[in-house]
Amino acid sequence: MTSSTPALSAETSWDPESRIPQAVLSYIKTNSGVLSNKSKYQQLNFFFQLVSLLKEQKRTGWINMGIPDPETISDHMYRMSIMTLVLDPKAWPGQTPDLNKCSRIALVHDIAESLVGDIVPHDEKIDKGEKSKREYKAMLYLCDIISKYCPESADEMRELWIDYETQRNQEATIVKDIDKLELLVQAFEYERMHSRRMDEFYACRKVIKNSEIQQLADELIEQRDQLLKEKNL
Repeated sequence: MTSSTPALSAETSWDPESRIPQAVLSYIKTNSGVLSNKSKYQQLNFFFQLVSLLKEQKRTGWINMGIPDPETISDHMYRMSIMTLVLDPKAWPGQTPDLNKCSRIALVHDIAESLVGDIVPHDEKIDKGEKSKREYKAMLYLCDIISKYCPESADEMRELWIDYETQRNQEATIVKDIDKLELLVQAFEYERMHSRRMDEFYACRKVIKNSEIQQLADELIEQRDQLLKEKNL
C-alpha cells in the first residue's frame, strides 16, 4: 500500500459478514460456520454474489426524500463509470488524466457499500469516522476473497478504492466531481419526473473542483432553471 494508506483504519467491532444474507454466506461456509478453503472459482463467484447486493440497495438520500422506487447504489456507480468513459481527454489543463483509470475508480468507489450500506452524512447512528472504518474493513474483506482467485486484481481494486478515499491523484479528483455531477443529474431527473423541487442537492455544485465538470454542472443547472419556469415550481 502507499503512504496514504495509514490514514485509513479498519479498527471497528463491526463485522462485514453481519450484512451478508445467510443464503449467500452459506455458499462459501462450512457446516461449522467458518470460511471454507474451496476452489478459486467458488471464491470468485462468492464475490460476484456480494457485489449483486449493490443492485438491491436503494440510495438512502432518495429514500429519505420519499422518491418512489429510487435508484440503487449500482445504478449510481454505473452511470458514473459511463460519464468518465465519455469525457474528452484533451479538456484538462496541465496533466492529461487517465480516463480509463477514472472509469475503474468509478466502478469500485462505492463497492464497500455492498456490505456497509449507503450511510449518508449526518447519520444519527453512524458518524463519519465509523463509516470510514467500516468501509475500509469491508474493502479488506472483499479483496481477501478476490485474492484467492487473482491477487493482482485484488491489489488493484484496493488501490483504486484508496485512490478515491484519499484523493491522492488527479483521476480520483475527477471521479469525486463526477460523483457530485451524477447526483445533480439524478436530482434533475427526479424533479422532472415528480414535479417537485429538490434544492438541497444542488449545494454540491460548490464543491466541484475541475473546470470541465463545473461546466457540465452549470449547463445542467441552466436546464433545471428552465424546467422550474416551465413547471412553475
